[in-house]
Amino acid sequence: MSDPPGPTDALTTATYPRAVARLAAADPVLAGVVERWGPPPFWRHPEGFAGLVHGILAQQVSLESAVAAFGKLEGALGRVEPEAFLTLDEARLRAIGFSRQKAAYARGLAESIVAGTLDLGVLDNAPDNEVRRVLLGVRGIGRWTADVYLLFALRRADAWPSGDLALAVAVEELWGQPTRLGWDTLDAFAERWRPQRAVAARFLWHDYLSRRGRQVAGST
Repeated sequence: MSDPPGPTDALTTATYPRAVARLAAADPVLAGVVERWGPPPFWRHPEGFAGLVHGILAQQVSLESAVAAFGKLEGALGRVEPEAFLTLDEARLRAIGFSRQKAAYARGLAESIVAGTLDLGVLDNAPDNEVRRVLLGVRGIGRWTADVYLLFALRRADAWPSGDLALAVAVEELWGQPTRLGWDTLDAFAERWRPQRAVAARFLWHDYLSRRGRQVAGST
């Protein structure tokens, strides 16, 4: 069996199933997720501007709402690119599903890219901490959104979106916790899966959604 991926290695359709098998073999609780629901999907977001907009749309809403809004945005633009995004007025963005605040965040992001002050392409091969440092300097992007971008768009194997409620609920349910873990405690709990925390997160989301009969469209 090959070694776990390094800190800047992206999971691929070839390496992801092996990472799933490795974690299931090492963690009986995660193995149970596969037995109940099958292997977790390899959910992915596009890289660059589109992936960050997807993350902005997902802030404080359900996965289904974010996916639906991003689908409407794709329908309006074809390709979700900054220049095209800037042609949409506030009314159109509200109809798509952007709150006023999220529209401002996405517009500011687009303007930075068009102006050349932000180059997302340089992040593709940058270490995780450097990606976070750059993204946290962008208005409207906090730690959770930066880690979601690392996990879904750059497909880093060890990205862990601290503060994600569904992950906390999944751990509570799967491990029979009497109370929901606080964020710091949950982050410490997730250390058992390093350097494959992004793979473990997909197990947890898979269980959370499957228990509730929810399916989320996306690349798998």
